[in-house]
Amino acid sequence: MKIRQISIFIENAAGRLYAVTKVLAEAKVNIRALSLADTADFGVLRMVVDDADRAVEALRAADHTVGITEVIAVEVPDRPGGLASVLAIFAEEAINVEYMYAFVEKSRDNAVMVFRIEGIDRAIDLLKKRGLRLLSTGEVVSL
Repeated sequence: MKIRQISIFIENAAGRLYAVTKVLAEAKVNIRALSLADTADFGVLRMVVDDADRAVEALRAADHTVGITEVIAVEVPDRPGGLASVLAIFAEEAINVEYMYAFVEKSRDNAVMVFRIEGIDRAIDLLKKRGLRLLSTGEVVSL
């Protein structure tokens, strides 16, 4: 199951992160997971939100550069080696993980990780065949 993630390109300067979150707050968009990567001049803020369309509309109206990417949210055993067991599947099949980040909440007794994967459809099939649970957008938003 694919989930839509929004990516916002922001200048690496004081107040820019606040400006993005203020726009989302005013649009009544709830952030469920996020990751921020930066360089000296700019950052990429990646988020899973409860309403990606409303978030994109509000951010673009406020002159932010926004993109949408498909990611997957995977339940990962919450124990030592849990993440390694999932990454082993990707390594065995030569599937590249472009980036990943942790989710805010747990699903049942498992951690949840968000992955941006090269060959996402193939990765979804492999994870399902190995018995791993992928979360839908609705499940992610309701955690």
